[in-house]
This record gives sequence, C-alpha cells and structure tokens, in this order.
Amino acid sequence: MSDALFIGHTYIDVTVLADEWPTGDEKSVARDYAVSFGGNAVTAAFACGRLGTPPDLVCSLAPDWLGHMYTDMAAAHGITLHARHVRRSSLSFIMPNHGKRAIVRARDVQYLNDFPRLDISGYRALHLDGHQPDAALHYARACRQAGVLTSLDGGGVRENTDELLRHIDVAVCAERMCEQLGLSPAGLLDLLKARGCRIGAVTMGERGMLWYDETGRVDTLPSLDVPSHRIVDTSGAGDVFHGAYVWSYLNRPELPWLEHFTFARAASAHKIQYLGNEAGLPHVEDVERAMMAFAAKG
Repeated sequence: MSDALFIGHTYIDVTVLADEWPTGDEKSVARDYAVSFGGNAVTAAFACGRLGTPPDLVCSLAPDWLGHMYTDMAAAHGITLHARHVRRSSLSFIMPNHGKRAIVRARDVQYLNDFPRLDISGYRALHLDGHQPDAALHYARACRQAGVLTSLDGGGVRENTDELLRHIDVAVCAERMCEQLGLSPAGLLDLLKARGCRIGAVTMGERGMLWYDETGRVDTLPSLDVPSHRIVDTSGAGDVFHGAYVWSYLNRPELPWLEHFTFARAASAHKIQYLGNEAGLPHVEDVERAMMAFAAKG
C-alpha cells in the first residue's frame, strides 16, 4: 500500500509547439511535440512518484489503445491504478505560446462503475482535484475523520466544491476560482478559512502565490525568476506543484508549510523548461538545482 491516495480524471495530453496554426485548408509542420499522461491530480500523482513516493491513484481508464498506453506509463512510474472505467480515453490538445497555453479537451466522464472503496488506514495524505465528485467527497470525509491530510487542487468550482472544502486541510486554488466566485484572492482565502482549511492559497502564475500559514498569517510566495528563453511549456506546472508539496509533506512532515511550498515552487520551475508532462517531472536533485539556479522575483 502507498503512503498517499490521489483521485482525478485521466487525460492523454498531446502538446504541440508550432510557430503558427493553420486555418481552413492550410497545413503546417510543428517544431516539436510530446505525448504524455495528463489531468490535474493524475499529473500530480506522477510527480509525487518521480520524486520517490509513488501513490495509489483512483482515475478513469478506458479499454482502448490509449488506455493501454496509459496503464504502461503508470506501471513504469510505480503508480498503482484503481480504475473507474469509461468507454473512451479523454484527450487534451495543448498549444504552448510565449509562457501561456491554449487547451482543447475531449473527454468521457460517463463512468461505467462505482468508484472503488479502498482501505485508507495506511494513507498519510489524500490529494483531489474535484473530478469524480462522489469519490472525492467520500474519501475527503473518511480521511479527514481518520486524521489523514487532505489536499485539494481548486482549479475551478465544481458541483460539490463548497461541501468538499469543509473536509480539506490544504486548499491550493487557482485565480479562476476567484473569478467564478466573484472574489479577490484575499477574499477567497477568507472563504477557505471559514470552511476550516488549515492552509489556504491562491496561485497567480508568474505573480506567485497568496497564502496563509498554520497561524492564519497571510503572505505572498513569489515565483522563481526563470528566464523567458528557458520557458518551453507551462502546462502541468501547477499539477507538478501539487504533487511536489504532497511529496514534501510525506517525507518531511516536521517542516512548516512554507518549506513544502518552497520545494514545490522549485519543482514547478523545473517543469516549465520541458515540453510535456512526463519530460518535465523532476527528481529531488532537479528541484534542488532549480532552487540554486533561480532567485525569487522581486
């Protein structure tokens, strides 16, 4: 049994670097491309695994050739899959562009079976992205009650986000959630505190992260200053961030959350220098190198 459980929806990401995108009947040749696993909590799970602590992963899985490829990827990274079956694999087409990225998704969320019920007694952390809302709420309740750390990637508002937050210890949300709720980043932190989250944060891309620590004190964690010419693909950077802080908590539980987030920030800085999720997964030594190489933005 693994030390952590991650729950999310599986994508196969096709990331393409191109100087221009054709329209109509035009054709063009891309400069580079990558095919990898994708999905928020899925990529976070792979990041945690690459750092040295492969988790269990409840995720969607199709019986098609993309599903077989994904199963091989998970096995290669030591990740134990617990399948929620679907008919077709979901796809993301990602187009990085000058530090941003456009994404088109095609997905199958018609689950063919109930989510698997796992024994949580051996887990020390749970990470969710809000997908599979029934499974997310079930395990968040059970793990919170059992004293297992619960973590949420709040990339956006989903059908039971408000109820889910009441069972979350560490909520790291995107600015998109602020926009959906009509709140400022500081306002969202107040909401997270009101819902009982011990640690709360709003990620703001290159502007860093607004967050509050174990004492409730609000501060800003600036992003690392990665030179623009070294930035290749920012997609998946937030997912690597989540997987890295879960790894840090599991392996260094005595450290304060500032240290966990500082480690995760460097892991994210490593990721954006590579095309695709798999190529950008860091080892611990890569994170340490990024900490040494890049200063915090002033």
